[in-house]
Amino acid sequence: MLRLFSKRPDRYFSAEEKQRIVAAIQHAERRTSGELRVFIESRCRFVDPLRRAHEIFGGLKMYETAARNAVLVYIAMKDRQLAVFGDEGIHQRVGSAFWNQEVQQMLQHFNKNNYTEGIVQIVTEIGEALAQHFPYDEQTDKNELPDDIVFGK
Repeated sequence: MLRLFSKRPDRYFSAEEKQRIVAAIQHAERRTSGELRVFIESRCRFVDPLRRAHEIFGGLKMYETAARNAVLVYIAMKDRQLAVFGDEGIHQRVGSAFWNQEVQQMLQHFNKNNYTEGIVQIVTEIGEALAQHFPYDEQTDKNELPDDIVFGK
């Protein structure tokens, strides 16, 4: 297979851009017991990116957080698809309208090819919602999931 014009998902972003995204995740998680992950791949294996996000959420064992307050930001770069999947703890508090609004705002950035800015903004805003509903408690909080970006195929 000729892969002359294809990029691996981890090459869509410079080292500096990756660091900005990870820093946004870490900053958001300092204020909440919630957990955030960003998963980026080239192509979505499903027609519905939310189904793919749900599959990845399970594969990353994100449902194992104590308060069921993990959130996955899913992006398929070449297919230009994205979804946000929140576990039941946070979803019960913010609802579908919140997730839809966040996706729309991220799409506005993506439509201008401002991918890093869109991801940083959504991570920041989801972090705010998590902090509001699941504030950080230094006595009990621990980082339950890694903060790095996960790159698929």
